[in-house]
Amino acid sequence: MSDALDGFIAKRYDLETELGKYLDPLADKALLVSIFISLGIEGYIPSWLVILVVFRDIAIVSGALLLETLTHSLSMHPLMISKINTVMQIVLAAIVLADAGYDLALNGGMDILLGLTAITTVVSGFAYAGTCIRRGSQLEKKK
Repeated sequence: MSDALDGFIAKRYDLETELGKYLDPLADKALLVSIFISLGIEGYIPSWLVILVVFRDIAIVSGALLLETLTHSLSMHPLMISKINTVMQIVLAAIVLADAGYDLALNGGMDILLGLTAITTVVSGFAYAGTCIRRGSQLEKKK
């Protein structure tokens, strides 16, 4: 909640910085990854999903760093599927924690949520890979 408020204030009052544009999404990803790792270690979510989420984020950051190294012009614009994926991951983490504390008796609902989160994670990962490949080919054409 405070992260959303911070972003709103920065945009509203023109307080955005170049550094903040890069660090804010990285901090968000670091927080979500650490939450997923913690939930996985405690056995609240399956290890395959933890690995999927962590691998996707490492791949995206690695691709961004590679593009920056090659082009010296990194622009970070989240894709809509990535925003959907982030929402799915946050909702999953919140429901898992609520279920652990209050035994929500979700029956098959948790499996559906795990599946949807996995699907959006994979689709957004491939979408970013496609973006990275397109930018790489544009770089090759300019040579």
